[in-house]
Amino acid sequence: MICGTLEIDSTFPTVYRDEMSATEVIDEIKHLPPAGQAEVIRFAIELARDRQLSGDELGHLADQLAHSQDPADIVRLRSAMTKGFYGA
Repeated sequence: MICGTLEIDSTFPTVYRDEMSATEVIDEIKHLPPAGQAEVIRFAIELARDRQLSGDELGHLADQLAHSQDPADIVRLRSAMTKGFYGA
């Protein structure tokens, strides 16, 4: 793994690596100040809003839809599948 220092702010050098696990990223987010955490949350919401779901994720929603008897749940699942297929 390649490690180095990225100068974002001359008073606060940040160490970066080419790869981080999700657990490591989450741990880093926990140590951010509240304003930084809020920025990460906004980014995650935007990312989730725009991304397409994988075939497995769509299949899981389709299975839930096939077994649902609740009309409100059916509407929610259909909407989630449409958004997940097309993205946003």
